[in-house]
Amino acid sequence: MILKHTFPDEFLWGVATSSYQIEGAWNVDGKGHSIWDTFSHQSGNIKNDDNGDIACDHYNRWQEDIHLIKKLGVKAYRFSISWPRILPTGVGEGVNEKGLDFYDLLVDGLLAEGITPFVTLYHWDLPQYLQDQGGWPNRSILNAFEEYTNIVSHRLGDRVKHWITHNEPQVVSSLGYMTGTHAPSCSSWKQALETTHHIL
Repeated sequence: MILKHTFPDEFLWGVATSSYQIEGAWNVDGKGHSIWDTFSHQSGNIKNDDNGDIACDHYNRWQEDIHLIKKLGVKAYRFSISWPRILPTGVGEGVNEKGLDFYDLLVDGLLAEGITPFVTLYHWDLPQYLQDQGGWPNRSILNAFEEYTNIVSHRLGDRVKHWITHNEPQVVSSLGYMTGTHAPSCSSWKQALETTHHIL
């Protein structure tokens, strides 16, 4: 017997990426360093010592990428904002307008092609400066994250209606702060628990 399953008309098919894994342009137009920039530049952390310095070069090829998404026939694109591209140190007065401009153009380009943007606010690329201050285990991260999200939501919120706060928060705490296999490569059960608490 063959079962036929149909999706409801309102079901939304889409594709997804993360800023570090796709954007490249890791040190241009005022972007600050992220924990993944630091982690991937340390020999032995990544197979073949690969890194995201260029990645898919989405920062420069976003128009081509929108065309590819359109060609696939999907109606949604989930992407993440690079926190250090907006606030190079993660906090403070120094909002990077070129970073915001990039996401402005991306959102407008998606909407022009009938593709709904879904924005993830945090997909693992914490500004290195904030990690140097203690990272997610430091409770002050909450104020920094609030500042960052306010900037992004005020700039894009007139067009972006779908927001995801964190991508896979358990990976941030367990692989980033407990086993150390992901950035920022910490190995502390206590820090992993603090991270979990603060992200939640």
